[in-house]
Amino acid sequence: MPRILLIDDDQALATPLKEYFSLYDLELEAVTLPSEGLKRIEHSNPDLVILDIMLPEMDGFEVCRTIRRQSSLPILMLTARGEVMDRVVGLELGADDYLAKPFEPRELVARIQNILKRSRSQPNEEQEIVLGALKLDLVRQDAFIEERSLNLTTLEYRLLALLAQHPGRVYSRDEILTAVKGIEADLYTRSVDILVSRLRQKLKPLDYIKTVWGTGYRLVGPET
Repeated sequence: MPRILLIDDDQALATPLKEYFSLYDLELEAVTLPSEGLKRIEHSNPDLVILDIMLPEMDGFEVCRTIRRQSSLPILMLTARGEVMDRVVGLELGADDYLAKPFEPRELVARIQNILKRSRSQPNEEQEIVLGALKLDLVRQDAFIEERSLNLTTLEYRLLALLAQHPGRVYSRDEILTAVKGIEADLYTRSVDILVSRLRQKLKPLDYIKTVWGTGYRLVGPET
């Protein structure tokens, strides 16, 4: 049973969600303080974190940033106002998805199931892809530059795997969106660009992702 950690200072939210999640074989644990949530992540290793933006001690953006320094744990952020900038900032920091409050519990469950499915999807028959100093381990779903893990999020890994399986091929933003999913259509152009930018930062000093102006992106290896 997947274990979900909710970090939200709204204590009235946890109890009904726990009951609802159990209908879908999801186990929910809830904390109200970011400090407690970070401790639970370190010691209990949940499968996914639901993270509110408006929190005491530190906001959800800082919590997301802290998690991303040491883990690629899937993160779904909750935004109270549903503002575009909240969602953009969350994606820039490495969140896998977002949902505006108030929300329907069924939509939250659907998004969680989608994220977990992506993070646990089976690799193809190949076990690794090697492009110069870059190596993708398709079994562990991780990427390395000379044995150094890039610590990619679920969406970052899926984007890199998509591009690396066909070096030189140009992928449009629509194709990337379809492949990685989890990004709402009203933000897709900006969100795909943010995702590419984050991945480029983690690939440094390698400069493998090229922009094809007016079309999309392609990955070039050392011999492409």
